[in-house]
Amino acid sequence: MSATQHIQALPPHFSLMAKPIGSQCNLRCSYCYYLDKSLLYPSIEGQAPTKLMSDSLLRNYIQQYIEATQSEVINFCWHGGEPLIAGLDFYKRAIKYQNKFARGRKIENTLQTNGLLLNAEWCKFFREHQFLIGISIDGPEDIHDAQRKSVGGGPSFARVMRGIELMRKHSVEFNTLSVVTKLSEKRGKEIYRFLRNIGSHYMQFIPSVDLLSDEPIAELGGRYRQIGPQQVSKARIADWSVSPLGYGKFMCEIYDEWIKRDVGSYFVQLFDATLANHYGAPPAVCYMAQTCGHALVMEQGGDIYSCDHFVYPEYKLGNIKTHKLAEMQSSAQLFDFGTSKARHLSSLCKSCEDYKICRGGCPKYRFVYLQGDSEPIHYLCPSYKYFFKHVRPSMQRMCELLRQGKSPMDIMQLS
Repeated sequence: MSATQHIQALPPHFSLMAKPIGSQCNLRCSYCYYLDKSLLYPSIEGQAPTKLMSDSLLRNYIQQYIEATQSEVINFCWHGGEPLIAGLDFYKRAIKYQNKFARGRKIENTLQTNGLLLNAEWCKFFREHQFLIGISIDGPEDIHDAQRKSVGGGPSFARVMRGIELMRKHSVEFNTLSVVTKLSEKRGKEIYRFLRNIGSHYMQFIPSVDLLSDEPIAELGGRYRQIGPQQVSKARIADWSVSPLGYGKFMCEIYDEWIKRDVGSYFVQLFDATLANHYGAPPAVCYMAQTCGHALVMEQGGDIYSCDHFVYPEYKLGNIKTHKLAEMQSSAQLFDFGTSKARHLSSLCKSCEDYKICRGGCPKYRFVYLQGDSEPIHYLCPSYKYFFKHVRPSMQRMCELLRQGKSPMDIMQLS
């Protein structure tokens, strides 16, 4: 059976990442894929004054999202830019509207931050309302500060660590998001141990693979604009990007440490998703699902896009002020975007034994053309094949344990 047969329709449940301050941020990370979105909204974005999602739009969004979501547990995801720039009062109003429109359903909130603005007041609020905080930290100081610079070009590591200590002091639940760059290669075990030591029990390792334009953009302070895979012929790979095989080796370093002692105590997103696909369960990450289109994004002015990585005019679904969210998330445009992931597969993907695990990866990174093939493969295909081969035996053993009604943790006794 070919990989493109039996393409599933988009699922009834979807998520929406809200960006109440758009791309505005108090850091200037070299690899940031979102800072240049300010060019889409020149009259809204900018250095000053800070522009914030209006109260009427916030209320409208919360009401529509609750009404459009079928799940009994509704998760609101706040992102940026740096979402704490919106201010504490903004999130207090969000809680008020969530309580108003919940109608008995459970509301959860997650928020991704760089941690620079965290203080005791923020932490008490997050603890009281049970926010799950994702904090961005790339590893030890030299790795983190290499790319995650302040607006003035200074380091940020010490301020992030202060924020983490505050969250631990106030018992705020948090996980970590770490970007894997060329500098991270061959330091997987070191980075994993560092994150474990600072109290992260759930870790995401996001590969940095960035396509840059040929000329710097004055409006971005001389930064090179990041562009999508549809413009690959006009782009170059950023020098900080992880190598095609380096990400796979990095993750194998971490896996070898994790499988011996940390199964069930520490969780790594890629490992969880790989096990889910081996077992036949839906993966919790979109890039390893058969279709896209169930992780929308909303800009501060209400524009809805098909995906956080495809905030380009051609992927705009509408605006929540003039279109119903329920209609946008079930639109033919979004369906076509979502199913194109499985419809546009290279010959290599169609015949690959790992397709059922990776599903071809995120379309954003499919820009490598092989001779004689009209469809590109994922830039990190060598990494994923290397990783899947390395973990396959232990993943299969964990699946056997699950089918026997046992815990995957038992594998540590077999390793």
